[in-house]
Amino acid sequence: MSVVTMRFEDNELHLIDQRVLPLAFETVVCRNAQETAQAIRLMVVRGAPAIGCAAAFGVAIEAQIAAGQMRPIFDATLEQAFLVLAASRPTAVNLFWAIERMRSLCTKHGSLPSDEIAALLRSEAHAIHDEDVAANRAMGAHGAALLPHEARVLTHCNAGALATAGHGTALGVIRSAVEAGKNISVIADETRPFLQGARLTAWEMVQERIPVTLIADNMAGHLMKSGAIDAVIVGADRIAANGDLANKIGTYMVAVLAARHNIPFYVAAPLSTFDLAAESGDAIPIEERAADEVTGFRDMRWAPEGVLVANPAFDVTPAELIAAIITEKGVIARPDRNTVAAHCSAALMNQG
Repeated sequence: MSVVTMRFEDNELHLIDQRVLPLAFETVVCRNAQETAQAIRLMVVRGAPAIGCAAAFGVAIEAQIAAGQMRPIFDATLEQAFLVLAASRPTAVNLFWAIERMRSLCTKHGSLPSDEIAALLRSEAHAIHDEDVAANRAMGAHGAALLPHEARVLTHCNAGALATAGHGTALGVIRSAVEAGKNISVIADETRPFLQGARLTAWEMVQERIPVTLIADNMAGHLMKSGAIDAVIVGADRIAANGDLANKIGTYMVAVLAARHNIPFYVAAPLSTFDLAAESGDAIPIEERAADEVTGFRDMRWAPEGVLVANPAFDVTPAELIAAIITEKGVIARPDRNTVAAHCSAALMNQG
C-alpha cells in the first residue's frame, strides 16, 4: 500500500491528517479515546471503514491505559471510551459496528483480569484493521470484473485508502482494475463543501499515477451527456435493509444523473456498512456539520456574515438507482430488500 492511513504503535494511534492534504503531509497522534474521538469528529480521519478502525484502536488504547486498575475502574473507563467514541459522528455505521464488536469481546471475557482483556482488545483492533484491508482487496476484485477493459469512472467524495485501512472501497475497485491490466481513468468530483474529491481522491490517484481529471460537482451532468463517463463508483457510510444508501452529500444527485444517462451506478462497501435494523434510508441519521465548512475553507471566507447555512454531510440514494452493490463476498445486482437479506445471510453462514 502506498497510502497508510493509520499506524498503531506503542499504544498510540498515528493518523494522516486529512484536513491538510494535499498542501501538507502531517500526522496526528491519539493517546486516548477522547483524542481519537476528537480526530474522528474533526475529520482528521474520515471514511466509514477508517472511522471504525480508528474507534477500535481508541478503545484498545484506553484499555491498555486502565489495565491493572481495580476492575470497577477498568470497566468504567472502557464504558466511557465506548460512549465518547460513539458520540463522535452519527451517520457512518462502521463506527458503531466496531464499538459493538469491542464491547462484545469485553462481555464475552468479562471474568478475565483487566490486563488480559486489554491484550484481547488490542488484538481485536488489529484484526478489525487487517480484515478491512482484506475486504477491500476482495471488493476490488469483484468490482474490477464489472468494468470494461477501457473505462472512464466518475467518483464522488473519497472512498480510497484514506477512507479505509488500506486499498479502498470505490477506489479499491479502480486500483484492482488497473492492477488487472485494464485502462481505467478517474473523473473526480471535487465534493463540496469539504473537497474530499479535490484534495484526497485526486491526491491518491496522482500518487499512484492513475489518470485523474478533477471537476466541479456541477459539471458531472454535462460530462455524462457528452458521453465522457462510462461508470460511476462510490463508497457508502450506511446501507439500509432495502438497499438504500447513505453517502457523502451530492451522491444522490450523481445517481439521478447516471440513471438519466443510462450509466451504471455502483456502490462498493464492506458488510460492516450494512445496517439491517434500518428498514430504509429514511431511518438513517443525517449529520449536520458546522456552517463554516460552507461559508469558506480554512482561513478564507467567501460568504457574507449573517447568511443562513444548511450543511447536511450526507444524503440518501434509493436502491432503485443502484446497478449493484459490491461487497467482499460478491455483488448484489439491483439491490432490494430480498437480495440484500440473501447476500448478508449467505455471508454470515459462510463465516459460521
